[in-house]
Amino acid sequence: MSEPLNPTPETPGPAPETPGSAPETPGAAPAPVGTEAATDAEADAAARRAASFERQRRLRQEPRFPGGPAADPAGSHHERRIRSFQPRRSRVTAGQEDALQRLWPKWGLDIDGRGVLDLPTLFDGLPVVLEIGFGMGEATARMAAEDPDTGILAVDVHTPGQGNLLGLADRAGVSNVRVANGDAIILLREMLEPAALDGLRVYFPDPWPKKRHHKRRLIQPEFLDLVAQRLKPGALVHCATDWEPYAEQMLEVLTAHPLFENTQANGGYAPRPAFRPLTRFEGQGLDKGHVVHDVLFTRR
Repeated sequence: MSEPLNPTPETPGPAPETPGSAPETPGAAPAPVGTEAATDAEADAAARRAASFERQRRLRQEPRFPGGPAADPAGSHHERRIRSFQPRRSRVTAGQEDALQRLWPKWGLDIDGRGVLDLPTLFDGLPVVLEIGFGMGEATARMAAEDPDTGILAVDVHTPGQGNLLGLADRAGVSNVRVANGDAIILLREMLEPAALDGLRVYFPDPWPKKRHHKRRLIQPEFLDLVAQRLKPGALVHCATDWEPYAEQMLEVLTAHPLFENTQANGGYAPRPAFRPLTRFEGQGLDKGHVVHDVLFTRR
């Protein structure tokens, strides 16, 4: 006769069989306690993550204002490319929303990469300068008002800034600004004809200060190769930044490019030209001791 089992607290003994239950299969290891519950919890967590990801994906694709700028006009999140910008959603004021709803159909366009823009028609025959990244649009609106004989194609992805620029232009009574929503690289590559532009302006782009992020900076040799194809001979490339290392990079890559020539005989930085307004943001930086560098080159 076998000895009775004497289970300890650490090693529970076998549970008594329930009448009518099937006997255990000899040699089969019992399922660990709680395994089935843990598996169900993991499956639930995975399902919640998938649902959250899908909600975020739909949110990125939904326009915030019907008839206004698209959330992702070119489906660019599917394109495997390092980007120099990071789209973000911020609060849109009532005035900005009103400007977007009233003026986007007239002065706004989405960068969808699906067709080449007819700039002479879009700007009534004016020479056109491309401005990449205009923030809240104060400087852009002032430049447009002070130079009505030049069209400004202003590109950004920040919805409040887009609405603000449209409102500023409307209140100033200027009609030589068009606001483009989306990726400037897609605009340059897919939607502009060769030698279509009379100038390029890149004021205070994201400096991406960390070394591992330098590859995200906009002003790179490959970018200049693309820009050179879209600029007319003699077109002005004007960059400005208050981040010293980025200013050095701008000067270096433009100097090294065979299709661009520095407007400064000494090969260095240029004084701020009168046509670039001193913005509130720039003034705050100067008050903190920041040094702003302007880099001006022409297309050979």
